[in-house]
Amino acid sequence: QVLLVESGGDLVQPGGSLRLSCVASGFAFSRTPMYWHRQAPGKERELVAVIVGTGDYTVYPSAAQGRFTVSRDNNKNTVYLQMHTLRPEDTGVYYCNTWVDGKSFWGQGTQVTVST
Repeated sequence: QVLLVESGGDLVQPGGSLRLSCVASGFAFSRTPMYWHRQAPGKERELVAVIVGTGDYTVYPSAAQGRFTVSRDNNKNTVYLQMHTLRPEDTGVYYCNTWVDGKSFWGQGTQVTVST
């Protein structure tokens, strides 16, 4: 059974930093790309970062490029999203996602709120 569990979301002031974690189980983690998405209030879910199984290649398709860093520890079956210089528009629920045998799996999400 594929399971993804995110943590690390919090209330943070603009300009602050957070590190999100996603612990995975139930599949060959080290051979599987992992994705971080976010969904801001009233907006569609958007892709934030991608990391391949080895961790050697990453992609940041959104406005988070340059401020966010995705990494993984295959010994701990965990993928991370380090976020710096957070802005109010980064507020949202952040989800971990992967594909296994052609099926998409999601975690429950972790709330990030950037506000004074």
